Amino acid sequence: MKNIFAVCTKELYTYFVSPIAYFVCFVFSALSGFLFSIALILTSTSEVSGLSSVVLQTLFNQMAFILLFFTPVITMKLFAEERKSGTIELLLTSPVSDSQVVLGKYFASMLLLVIMLALTLLYPILILFFGIIDIGLLFSGYLGLILISSCFISLGLLMSSMSRNQIVAALSSFGFILILWILGIISNNPGTISKILSYLSFHVHYTEFSRGIIVLKDLVFYLSFTCVCLFATVKSIESSKWR
Repeated sequence: MKNIFAVCTKELYTYFVSPIAYFVCFVFSALSGFLFSIALILTSTSEVSGLSSVVLQTLFNQMAFILLFFTPVITMKLFAEERKSGTIELLLTSPVSDSQVVLGKYFASMLLLVIMLALTLLYPILILFFGIIDIGLLFSGYLGLILISSCFISLGLLMSSMSRNQIVAALSSFGFILILWILGIISNNPGTISKILSYLSFHVHYTEFSRGIIVLKDLVFYLSFTCVCLFATVKSIESSKWR
């Protein structure tokens, strides 16, 4: 655990000693704030009951989508930069196991993402001035954002471990995340294949969270996907030692 904490601390330091963390947090907050204001304006002019819940649901869906673009930026440098600079050999020969390195980098990215999401708590607070907040919806919405971001980050970590170029790692992770996001859109037809595609869709599993409903199969999917990607990342790092 000490080694994981050391790797995590080192990665967090590299995030905040460079402009990456500040830029990502600022742009994400500004963009989500802009989308929140639009949702608030549109719902306030309608005659829909439970306006605060509608605004929160819209906000959660919008933030989940824009995280699709931001997580590759967070993860692209984690291994690709170390491969390019040659520090990956020093890291892999240090008294830290491959799994500890992967988990340390994963937790550092997740902490940065949690900080990004914490900045958006200002929007539910603002809703308190207009109505009552559904605490269950608020909890499930943020839980869903953390879980889907965990999948995005673990997949981005895997792509970064397989590349020497940060741009290639970012575009690869973005491409796979986007494909897994839109699978639910193209799986509307009945049939076994459509059901499989629907189950693999990030968006389909997130829908219930944004509505204030926590379903066990959605939790299992996100956690399983994260574990599979982290395991594959460890194996990718191990295989690089033999190249």
